[in-house]
Amino acid sequence: MDARQCLVLAASMLTVALAGPAGDQEKAQEKVHEMHQPYVRVAEIEIEPSQVESYGAAVKEQIEAAVRLEAGVLALYAVADEQDPAHVFVFEIYADIDAYIAHIETAHFKTYKTITQDMVKSLKLRDTVPILLGAKQT
Repeated sequence: MDARQCLVLAASMLTVALAGPAGDQEKAQEKVHEMHQPYVRVAEIEIEPSQVESYGAAVKEQIEAAVRLEAGVLALYAVADEQDPAHVFVFEIYADIDAYIAHIETAHFKTYKTITQDMVKSLKLRDTVPILLGAKQT
């Protein structure tokens, strides 16, 4: 059993132990299940208008590397507002929170952050709760 499995098992046991009666144990088991569901985040980014093209190239390079190199990156989609191309949204879907944590520690992500630091006027990160994630196979 590796360290990650030990931590998940310990968290599961602690959650169940603290849950109390059977009904509460079901809720605790749901919480443990949620820890394994995809981790979905939306980044809302405002780019310096003069840097839109450069930012697009940097985010494209970063996303291509992440999808190609990281098993835990399930999908990354970058889109710009049609009326305001300097307003960018990045939809991020990871296998779990650990995959996200691993992603932000990669060399390609750190390079992206360095390259874009003076291009980004604002950044809002929104954690989400997946309701349904669906995609067609192409």
